[in-house]
Amino acid sequence: MLEQLLSRENLLQALKRVEANKGSHGVDGMSVKSLRKHIVQNWQTLRHAIEEGTYEPSPVRRVEIPKPNGGGVRMLGIPTVTDRMLQQAISQVVTPLFDPQFSEHSYGFRPKRRGHDAVRKAREFMKEGYRFVVDLDLEKFFDRVHHDRLMLKIAEKVKDKKVLLLIRKYLQSGVMENGLVKPTLEGTPQGGPLSPLLTNIVLDELDKELEKRGHRFVRYADDCNIYVKTPRAGERVKASVTGFIEGKLKLKVNQGKSAVDRPWKRKFLGFIFSVDQVPKVRIAQQSLQKAKVRIREITSRKKPMKMEEQIQKLNQYLMGWCGYFSLADTPSSFRDMDKWIRRRLRMCLWKQWKNPRTKVKRLISLGVRKDKADEWGNTRKGYWRIAGSPILSRALNNRYWETNGLKSLMDRYNLLRNIS
Repeated sequence: MLEQLLSRENLLQALKRVEANKGSHGVDGMSVKSLRKHIVQNWQTLRHAIEEGTYEPSPVRRVEIPKPNGGGVRMLGIPTVTDRMLQQAISQVVTPLFDPQFSEHSYGFRPKRRGHDAVRKAREFMKEGYRFVVDLDLEKFFDRVHHDRLMLKIAEKVKDKKVLLLIRKYLQSGVMENGLVKPTLEGTPQGGPLSPLLTNIVLDELDKELEKRGHRFVRYADDCNIYVKTPRAGERVKASVTGFIEGKLKLKVNQGKSAVDRPWKRKFLGFIFSVDQVPKVRIAQQSLQKAKVRIREITSRKKPMKMEEQIQKLNQYLMGWCGYFSLADTPSSFRDMDKWIRRRLRMCLWKQWKNPRTKVKRLISLGVRKDKADEWGNTRKGYWRIAGSPILSRALNNRYWETNGLKSLMDRYNLLRNIS
């Protein structure tokens, strides 16, 4: 297997994947752009160290990502770009050994599967009458994975001892915080290409247990929802499965965040469901708020940015966001977001015009009568209020923004829905 891992074809595929994903630098400060040149210059030394078992991965760089709604921070470990490439190379040869045996109810980070499939399956269970959910939250999952148990599972499929040694070294590579390296005696670093596969290997045991018990469930990485028909059944299942997770898997269930509840009261992968007999998929309020935070950053009046650059950044973010949330059955969310974004841009443009003379001149050029242009160009009303006024809405209408390159969420949503 080591030969397969170090083959030119596998490494080139891994290199291209890391380059495409871009991402931040590790503890050595090397950027993704410098990776290819570094590998070409140092490959023989690197390969020899891996073959001899003397290669030592660098510690991961600790990064804190704020959770939405002030829910603390998520700790990520960013490997160096060289280690990202090697982890990706390992994942590419190890995944085919494990993935065929993974549960049909597991959807996270697997070939030809995505979060949408998990949401659709959850909706299917609800349509069948399983209208209570046991929502299990694993406390600090990525920090608590038991290395020896994980390595035993990997060794069931991976027989090459040098590959096993390399995987264990990545598990124990350490974390650098404030210039000091701390050893990692348990857990998997959340942030490297190998982490998703290791997560699925650890939690496949849970999937198999839930299947054996006949439960209807969906799991995406460490998000696990079990669907039942009554609250009493839910409480019984929650207690029983918690016992298995904590006793057998040596993981911890966060009782404060886990619950037995109606699915339409619990967020799942950014979505919620309606209460209808045939449930509709909706965008969770938290997901909309998170998107608005990002849009506010791009369209902030305090940041001097050309309108062309703002529109370019907005398009880049919004098209990806819409690609994921187009699963929702609520076009009004996209229509309302479009209106709100255009108002944000009108506000920015109104401020960029600055003095009243420029505002009057621009309004006239956009077809506004001179008397109205004089009236509104000299108003003392606030930027946001002006941005929502009929006069500016007509002058800077949908066609204006379309001509200037702004892409419509509603158009993108309709296109994606027609394709699917």
